[in-house]
Parts: sequence; structure tokens; C-alpha cells
Amino acid sequence: MNKRVRTAVAAAAAACAVVVLIPAQAQAAEYSSALKIRGVQYDAPGRDSNSCTSGNTRDEYLTIKNYSSRATINLRNYVVKDAAGHRFAFTANHYLQPGDYVKLRGGNGTDSDKYNVVYRDNCNFLWNNDRDTIYLYKPSGSRSDVHAYTRSGSDPDRNGYIRFH
Repeated sequence: MNKRVRTAVAAAAAACAVVVLIPAQAQAAEYSSALKIRGVQYDAPGRDSNSCTSGNTRDEYLTIKNYSSRATINLRNYVVKDAAGHRFAFTANHYLQPGDYVKLRGGNGTDSDKYNVVYRDNCNFLWNNDRDTIYLYKPSGSRSDVHAYTRSGSDPDRNGYIRFH
């Protein structure tokens, strides 16, 4: 093989290697976090009432699950946001074992590892009933997961709950 042919073959092989690597990297980035939004009860059953004493904000919740088969994840400093920028930051240690989940509920209550619940200690609803986007951020500030929904497009049975993963 002459030098020009060897150079052309080497260039073609390098181009193929790049083409093969790019899709693999994109896929790995998409699934880089084991912590994901499993589902959301974006519309609490009944008539919405954000009264702290008699309202139903605690019936609106976000389920976050650890999909890792080995790693325990501490939720401390993870942040949940909506499209309008309303946010909730996990300020205390809350450990999710592999396969475990937590329900982030509205309203006031006592956080519990045993019952897999964390309360926002805020009686205002976080999720819009017609459409919204849910962002989950790692302590580093990078995104762990994101989902957008619409009542008409994402919730065909209109029960106010959408399962993502």
C-alpha cells in the first residue's frame, strides 16, 4: 500500500471512530443520573385550596426515585424547580437506598425516612394544573432530570397524576 492510500485509510478509520463515539457519549449523558423524577400528582384531588389548616396542598406531590442498583443517594442540596422558577431545596440529609423513592409533598408535616416523605413546609401549590416543567438539579447545579407536561397531552385519563419513569 502506498503512503497516500494508507493516509486515506487511516483518515476514513478515524472518521468512523468519531461517528461511533458521538452517539455513545450522547446516550451516556442522558442517563448519567440515577436520581430521576418518577411521577407527579400535579393536580391534587378535589377543589384546590392552599389553606394551611384545611387545604389539600399535601395531596400534590412529586415522586423522586433512586434508580441505581448499588449507590445510596443523599438528597441534601438537590433542588426542584418549576417553569416559573419556584424552587424547593432539600436542606436536610435524606438518604435514598437503591430502588427507594421519596414523595415531596406540599403543605406542612414531619419529614420521614421511614414513610419516604419530605414536606415543602409551604401551603401554596407548586405545580400548575394545565402545564408545567419540572426540573431536578444535583448539588453541583447540573440537571439530574427534567419533564414537561400538559394536562391534555400528558394525562389522558385526567386524574392529575403522570408517571414519567
